[in-house]
Amino acid sequence: MGMKRHDRHSQAVIRSARWKAVRLAVKRRDGWKCVECGKAGRLEVHHVQPVRTHPELAFELSNLKSLCPSCHSRRTRIEIGLGQENPAREAWKRLVAELQPKTLQAAKDTPHA
Repeated sequence: MGMKRHDRHSQAVIRSARWKAVRLAVKRRDGWKCVECGKAGRLEVHHVQPVRTHPELAFELSNLKSLCPSCHSRRTRIEIGLGQENPAREAWKRLVAELQPKTLQAAKDTPHA
């Protein structure tokens, strides 16, 4: 028994030289942070309108956004029908993201004895 092979409609896109340049441009535009949670570090570039349904938008900057692996996985699961957003959880995550920079700045501003 082998592993199930999943065909990716975006495979031809993400293996192209053009994709490498577009991907870099998206990450720069988004300030090297996830546009949903603000996390820096490893980023993936997400197609807002999937390549399988909108191949003409595969390289459009307006159709792309930088996401951390967690946010990208969540987005993809929702798109394919494996999970639904929980409004309460999303509100909590936004609140935590808003407070985080303030908390970090306050810690930096506090004199240490």
